[in-house]
Amino acid sequence: MEGFVIRQAGDMAVCVEFGNEVSETCNAKAGSFYRSLLAAPVKGLIEAAPAFCTVTVYYDGSVIRYDRFAALLRKRLLSLKEEKRASGRTIEIPVCYEGDYAPDMMNVSQHTGLSPKEIIELHSGRDYLIYMLGFLPGFPYLGGMDERLSTPRLPAPRVRIEPGSVGIGGKQTGIYPLASPGGWQLIGRTPVILYDAKRETPVLYEAGDRIRFVPISKKEFDALDERGGN
Repeated sequence: MEGFVIRQAGDMAVCVEFGNEVSETCNAKAGSFYRSLLAAPVKGLIEAAPAFCTVTVYYDGSVIRYDRFAALLRKRLLSLKEEKRASGRTIEIPVCYEGDYAPDMMNVSQHTGLSPKEIIELHSGRDYLIYMLGFLPGFPYLGGMDERLSTPRLPAPRVRIEPGSVGIGGKQTGIYPLASPGGWQLIGRTPVILYDAKRETPVLYEAGDRIRFVPISKKEFDALDERGGN
């Protein structure tokens, strides 16, 4: 595999960079390297954390020194073949883009010059690759949003965002699986529980899957609401 940079990241961590942009190519390289470490750990490995276009690798400094550990990672990287991204699942997420479920719809409309109908059509009109999960358990960072929907985050974050809220933050879109503070522009909400620690598989999706938003009415939302109402 070509096109990577290895950097020291603190006393016992190494950051492997595959680029400095959010792209499927860089993300595929990061995923391939991460999976290789899971399948065959190198000496001293504690854990690895993949992101958009990097993998941070933590190691035990009492077992191996940085220069030796970095050399093992480089050897592994050079031995990896560029692999075509495996096609993950496509997860359909119903979203109500109406009323109180879309408190920032008009903000996005005013910023983009698009009508709410056009926003909904563009937002739900394509599948989104899940680059990684983070920030909150089950929060999907999605790639592939139409650039016409790009809208800055709110000037002041909300103290609480309801679970299932779908938002736009800059050039990205995502879903808040749990109640939390947040500054993304909210344009809809799903009635589906995305993260449940009691389930055998707590999160409904994983990195590499794709999400497809399916518009629903408020009546359909109420019928599908897995939380039993607000």
